[in-house]
Amino acid sequence: MHMDRAAGLLLHVTSLPGAHACGNFGPEAYRFIDFLAAAGQSFWQILPLAPTGYGDSPYSAFSAFAGNDVLISPDLLCRAEDLALAPDTTTPEPSVADYGRARIFIRQLLATAAAAFKHRAGAERRAAFATFCSEQEGWLDDYALFMALHEKFNQSWADWPEPLRRRDTQALAVAAADLADAVFVHQYTQFIFAEQWQKLHAYATAKGVRIIGDLPIFVAYDSVDVWANQELFLLDGQGQPQFVAGVPPDYFSPTGQRWGNPLYNWPRLRADKFTWWRKRLRHALNGCDVLRIDHFRGFEACWAIPAAAATAEAGEWVTVPGAELFAALRDEFGSLPLIAEDLGVITPEVEALRDEFGLPGMKILQFAFDSGPDNPYLPGNYAKRCVVYTGTHDNTTLSAWWHGLNPEQKTQVRSLVGESLQQMPWDMIQVALNSPAAWCIVPVQDLLGLSGQARMNQPGHSTGNWTWRCPAAALTPELAADLRAATVAANRGPAVS
Repeated sequence: MHMDRAAGLLLHVTSLPGAHACGNFGPEAYRFIDFLAAAGQSFWQILPLAPTGYGDSPYSAFSAFAGNDVLISPDLLCRAEDLALAPDTTTPEPSVADYGRARIFIRQLLATAAAAFKHRAGAERRAAFATFCSEQEGWLDDYALFMALHEKFNQSWADWPEPLRRRDTQALAVAAADLADAVFVHQYTQFIFAEQWQKLHAYATAKGVRIIGDLPIFVAYDSVDVWANQELFLLDGQGQPQFVAGVPPDYFSPTGQRWGNPLYNWPRLRADKFTWWRKRLRHALNGCDVLRIDHFRGFEACWAIPAAAATAEAGEWVTVPGAELFAALRDEFGSLPLIAEDLGVITPEVEALRDEFGLPGMKILQFAFDSGPDNPYLPGNYAKRCVVYTGTHDNTTLSAWWHGLNPEQKTQVRSLVGESLQQMPWDMIQVALNSPAAWCIVPVQDLLGLSGQARMNQPGHSTGNWTWRCPAAALTPELAADLRAATVAANRGPAVS
């Protein structure tokens, strides 16, 4: 992947402002792209767009292929189906993304829109839907039935009747017939999601803005991916995980992180020439230009935690055939447009895997100042082929980080970067922009100088995350002009004038 010097902003779609309970693909998303273009930014980095389950973490989803219905714009949906948009009485405090309220409203609207589509859609639109269903059949049919069954039983697939849990052919056929209306709504929902996202992506491309998506390494246990592909995961005879994923004690948590995702049956995936992974990457790249591949070190070895263990401390490293997987992906896709999230416990073997396939790694400025001048996250130690971030969705904001340092620590930071840092966090953003890293990504919370209350996620905490929304009037023309000037001064763009 070729990497000219460039810059971008990190903002998840749910964090966009707007009139509804959650940010979506509507007018505010187009306005944000306009802001990026005006600010000389070449990238919009997002989090996974998948349908979220418990806790609404985008890293724990019902499907690795489907889209989250709360991201569908009610306004654009009503325009497409010629419906009157009923008042959204569920809208909460505008500074918080309320997934529950957004879900209630959009699902009611989608049911109405699906019925309207079924009875009065024109031939061209019907043909587009039929083409979509045919092209996406490999995941869409299972997903639509899975979600219809999930709604019927209101519990994990592991607790469904045994014939459905084991995917008995006759039981699946009977369920598909009985739940045909609900299945259709879920197919229609994914059609609308894809339609709106592809239009938004095309608009970004026209503005010179590339989308950096996010590909989680693992999938949720209560997902269609596991239900429909049980042989690809380490499950016991009852379909329960034998081991679950996580990381050992680290910067974020003294007991590690027990994510709970089932681990892959890598010998089975290898025997199938990694077909499931190749399909997954192809689908993800259809909607994004570049992908940040989460927890990259898990492709060299993963932290396997016995499923019965309460914390991640009981885990151990288990090797993974990552080199074989990436070789298969490179054979199919050529140069891999991937960013390796190489944070955490990184060994020479992980670095070798990253470098073998020419993947840029990540450098986080907040990690740069606790171990002296040889710290690999200090800008002076960067290789050009990397992506620098002031922080990620897992960090507190740059402003909160700075204010949390004592005077001695602040003096050390100033000494290590060689700057007075009197106008934080803007000065640190400029340190990132001026660094040798090929790409520089700044979370919007840092650009706006917000406090720790704007933090997106706190690892190890299962609730209270993913809810931050950008203030409606925050991204001003004046801020765009300032960011553009700093970006141009750092020789990072703009990609399109």
